[in-house]
Amino acid sequence: MTQPQKPERTTGIKHVFAAASYSLGGIKCLWKEAAFRQEVLLYLLVIAGFFLIGATIEEYLIATALALLLVAVEALNTAIEAVVDHVSPDWSEFARDAKDLGSLAVMCLLIANGLFLAYVLWQHLILA
Repeated sequence: MTQPQKPERTTGIKHVFAAASYSLGGIKCLWKEAAFRQEVLLYLLVIAGFFLIGATIEEYLIATALALLLVAVEALNTAIEAVVDHVSPDWSEFARDAKDLGSLAVMCLLIANGLFLAYVLWQHLILA
């Protein structure tokens, strides 16, 4: 069986377009993950809720930055899982540990998002 040929490296403006294409491929790959789709739905609900309570532009920006950071960590976690599944198709302790650590990273960002949401709700609904 022959290996697929490695794509030719691009430079300059072609590289920028190639990188954008790779990122779109990553989004398509990530969209297959139920957790990612749920996180996108939660973000949209948070933004709608922010509109209803009159959140500030700064609060929208922080929520969006936290959500983008969550997407990045979710992408890395998904990549870790894909590589581990490829390298270690059988159960192994190292595979479990790698996946657990990726999951922990996602959970930390989910907690950060939740804490910020709680802060905004507190500011607008309790202290207002």
